[in-house]
Amino acid sequence: MQRTRRLGTASVPARLRGRFKARLAVPLAVVALLTAACGGDGDSDAPTPAASSPAAVDLLGSANPARGEPVKIGMISDGKYPASDTSVEGRVADATAKWINERRGGLGGRPIQLVKCESLGDPSKSTDCGNRMVEEDVAAVVFGGPAFPEAAWQPLHDADIPTFFYGVSAEKLLGDPENTFVLGDPIFAVVGMPLGLAQENKAKKVTAMVINIPAAVGIYENQAPPLYDAAGIELQLVAIPPDQADMTPQAQRIATDGTGVVFVVGGETFCTAAFNALNSVGYSGLTASITQCLGDATRTAVPGSFLKDMTIGAQAPLGTDDPSYKLFSAVATTYGKDIDLGSGVAIGMFTSMASLREAVEGISPSDLTPTGITAAVKKMPEKDLPGAGGVQFRCNGKANPKLPAVCVRGGLTTLLDGKGMPTTYKPLGQSPIED
Repeated sequence: MQRTRRLGTASVPARLRGRFKARLAVPLAVVALLTAACGGDGDSDAPTPAASSPAAVDLLGSANPARGEPVKIGMISDGKYPASDTSVEGRVADATAKWINERRGGLGGRPIQLVKCESLGDPSKSTDCGNRMVEEDVAAVVFGGPAFPEAAWQPLHDADIPTFFYGVSAEKLLGDPENTFVLGDPIFAVVGMPLGLAQENKAKKVTAMVINIPAAVGIYENQAPPLYDAAGIELQLVAIPPDQADMTPQAQRIATDGTGVVFVVGGETFCTAAFNALNSVGYSGLTASITQCLGDATRTAVPGSFLKDMTIGAQAPLGTDDPSYKLFSAVATTYGKDIDLGSGVAIGMFTSMASLREAVEGISPSDLTPTGITAAVKKMPEKDLPGAGGVQFRCNGKANPKLPAVCVRGGLTTLLDGKGMPTTYKPLGQSPIED
């Protein structure tokens, strides 16, 4: 049954739970971080320069080899199993560690020695990986987007080992103020992005057309309203049954009720129906959506004139000439092999590994312990997040005080062209993270 309601201030945020790779709502935001599918095929027209060429030195940096006793850094990935294949994370971690060791002076001058473990999308194996890292006496652990993050994280947290996640939705991890660091804004793609778009364009009302399943509508009933209330912008939730093919009735009301921004959340089929309904009734405001709404079927079924200038949230500027993407490409091709440059999973692991290096820049070799790394990360100044197109990060717990593990405020957006493909990317929702 369809629900349309104006939302007021909510009380306690709903728990974000379950396996995020198969859900919507906040997990959907994390999937957006992991897939970063807005970048098209991600192929770059420009050839990667040879490692010794001046162009490569400009991208990768001059030789600055690490020396001395290696420091063990863990890397936990799901790897390849029947439901998913994130095995590229291991290859990217290897390539990034080599680049850091050869060109960035390692960590505190010491080379990284990677300790890798694949959890195969299994909670018990995830726990085993966490325990193995403790047994191996690693100084820190990096993750991409694991299916069962809490299972791997708990033994590490109990052992006071700092952890770095590209994307995670587990509330327990996001709320950890001690030694968990999350390199993405978990609510940006589904809450912060449409709110920022409304503020940027002085719109007074945002309507979220959302597939009506509890995991999807929950964030608009709980987490979103206080943010919109604080900004003085009205938020309207229009929850639509998954099997409703004709959304014209809802679209007609939206077109005449003062909505300045429509934000569509669902799968590709749902979003295609929503876009076509809005187009058919002549909705003239701004339209925004998520990467999961876009695919070849959407681009075929929805007129290009409607898709043109639609705003889409993204985590990485894949397939562009952005310097952060060019650096990732150069590292992947110079130091790695069999790495898909258009993969959001791949660039996500690069971000995790490279961010650890940036966060502890200047650390003394003797402080390369779990306690020393945690302290250094919390004291770091605000910096560009590697691979993220100008988004910045700072891990002092103040990017989102309610979620102290989060190191990022805001994210990337892109406008679609007349073919439904991304154009250029820019940060949105960014503001300096306070001392």
